[in-house]
Amino acid sequence: MSARRKIIVAAAQMGPVQRNHTRKQTIDRMVVLLNQAADRGADIAVYPEAILTPFFPHWHIEDEQELLGYFEDSMPNGGVQPLFDAAKDRGVGFSLGYAELTEDGRRFNTQIMVSGEGEIIGKYRKIHLPGYSDPRPHEPVQNLEKLYFEVGDLGFPVWEAFGGRVGMSICNDRRWPESYRVMGLQGVELILIGYNTLMHVPAMAEVDHLQSFHNLLSMQSNAYFNGTWVVAAGRAGVEEGISQLGQSAIIAPSGEVVAQAYTDGDEVITAEVDFDACNIFKKYMFNMREHRRPEHYGLISAPVSETWDAGELLDTQPVSGR
Repeated sequence: MSARRKIIVAAAQMGPVQRNHTRKQTIDRMVVLLNQAADRGADIAVYPEAILTPFFPHWHIEDEQELLGYFEDSMPNGGVQPLFDAAKDRGVGFSLGYAELTEDGRRFNTQIMVSGEGEIIGKYRKIHLPGYSDPRPHEPVQNLEKLYFEVGDLGFPVWEAFGGRVGMSICNDRRWPESYRVMGLQGVELILIGYNTLMHVPAMAEVDHLQSFHNLLSMQSNAYFNGTWVVAAGRAGVEEGISQLGQSAIIAPSGEVVAQAYTDGDEVITAEVDFDACNIFKKYMFNMREHRRPEHYGLISAPVSETWDAGELLDTQPVSGR
């Protein structure tokens, strides 16, 4: 009988990254968290979405040069090299969310997966961009991801890494079942998620009290539906006057939360991931080969105009959410 495949994973939650924080200060905090994860025996640590800077889509930046200052035109680069060096020194991989500027000037909300040797082994670009593409001065908090980023163009790949099949997604992706299912169809066993969820979304204020519930609901249910582990790291605390949820979590393929952050600042949580714990769900309840019926799912990938009459709803309701 072959040995079971087990690793230790860590979610490296981070408190606010303010506009007056230097890159060195931010990276120093990240290295501290990586070392804490390493001290607990972690094989990989997951950082939040676009964590190298404040989450700039929350305000309108008219100056192009100022905007580009939030993007990374190479990875790794001199500013983040200490994190890659620490990973190699401690033998701990990580996933990192950042704003990516490509050689041809395209902009993406990106996440990479880095090995314990400090080498990039995977890249994902956020697909489900929330918010809107035009500033809304009447709203106290902006969500301009559609203005600052393009829709990701790499799909939802899965890599053989850390002893299992590993995928990634970013923030709003975690709310869409399709994100998990595309990876589930590739046999994913571990999904790494970086996110940033506001405690107050002006356009959806009536459900502010459900932010915590919906965060876990989306990840727990989809972990179960696809028989996969989920490790999710969030931004926490008050950043530039905006309160962020935190609530980083590690979720089993059963849908159960096995570890969860309890502070609103920098915090590491860890858990043992047994990849073989995915098998019972993939073999029985959610056996994709035996039980899935794609011939009846055509509406899932059809344009929304062909699936339902949105009427005035899509034309009048504000588009936001994270």
